[in-house]
Amino acid sequence: MKIIEVSTSAHIKEFLHLPVSLYKNDPNWIRPLDNDIEKVFDRKKNKYFRHGECTRWLLLNEKQEVIGRVASFINKQTASKDNDQPTGGMGFFECINDQAAAFFMFDHCKKWLQEKGMEAMDGPINFGERDEWWGLLVDGFYPPNYGMDYHLSYYQTFFENYGFKVYFKQFTYLRELQGDPNEVLMRRSRRIMNNPDYTFEHLKLKTIEKYTEDFRTIYNNAWGKNYTGVAELNKVQAKAIMLQLKPIIDEEIIFFCYFKGEPIGFYVMIPDLNQIIRHLNGRMDWWGKIKFLWYKYTQGFDKNVGLVFGVVPEHQGKGVESALIMEYKKYAHVPNYRYKTTELKWIGDFNTGMMHLTEDLGCKIHKTHITYRKLFDESKEFKRCPIIKYEKKNKEQT
Repeated sequence: MKIIEVSTSAHIKEFLHLPVSLYKNDPNWIRPLDNDIEKVFDRKKNKYFRHGECTRWLLLNEKQEVIGRVASFINKQTASKDNDQPTGGMGFFECINDQAAAFFMFDHCKKWLQEKGMEAMDGPINFGERDEWWGLLVDGFYPPNYGMDYHLSYYQTFFENYGFKVYFKQFTYLRELQGDPNEVLMRRSRRIMNNPDYTFEHLKLKTIEKYTEDFRTIYNNAWGKNYTGVAELNKVQAKAIMLQLKPIIDEEIIFFCYFKGEPIGFYVMIPDLNQIIRHLNGRMDWWGKIKFLWYKYTQGFDKNVGLVFGVVPEHQGKGVESALIMEYKKYAHVPNYRYKTTELKWIGDFNTGMMHLTEDLGCKIHKTHITYRKLFDESKEFKRCPIIKYEKKNKEQT
């Protein structure tokens, strides 16, 4: 076996096509868009190259056939932050069912990272934000939400036999939208929904600027102004988020809550794009766009994805969270409603508060991914990701 760096257009094609052959008999796998994978490795499109570096490789057998792929990367801003040792990452791992081949690639990533001063590696993760291509699927081998990794079941054995240990687990929760409303939700929401000071609206595209500012206000009051390590959104950033979402927005699945006219909570969902992307064979060229629109208007979606859920601190624990869910139930709890289920973006087991809230809202764990960590010096103590303990900012200092 030998490993080569991806450096030509032919190599890129092999990198993108290897999963197609590996998953050809798995009906649950959905091929991601090639452009969305490639932008991770594009210095002009991926901002992480400003403070990091990344390399990817192909693994060849004796016949010069591609039997594996992998990438390794360093985020210099976070390599040593909150870690006991400088830690890099590896990801985009795919491999035939051959442990020796998998270990060959793991060894190569380890060596590359060690040469750059790293003492551990996390994987499989992304050279980017945690909301995409993060973690190894180990349970719940159902069609993935877009941006979520789907893997072959034998990968878990490779990682654990090599010495990777569970750094944290990632849970994707699911809610069935039909059936009787949850009694706990009804009881908790009743006080809010019967109080005329609280009102609810779903987003309206014709006044999207208003809701963009409402989103920014809630986000900053819920997180940016109250917790360390969370930056506030400015107007430009909030507008960029909405512009990115605008082509796929369904007005009736983005809700806002107001108290005496002031925005205090939101529940943001989008259609599960993978229900259409599965038909595009990785391409969003002109023909892919035509196919996307055709499937959108003829097939539609029956699942949506919960992106973000937030309530400002002054109104947390009062039932606003439940009321937002029940407000959506007014639309969803009707015969022949187009969406049948909602899946939430993953929640780490280090975020116990959000896990408890999500379960209280009637959601159940549907899929489990794992982010592993491998310490290069195995004599050192391994520590799991610490449980989140938000510390409120000292407002006298701000």
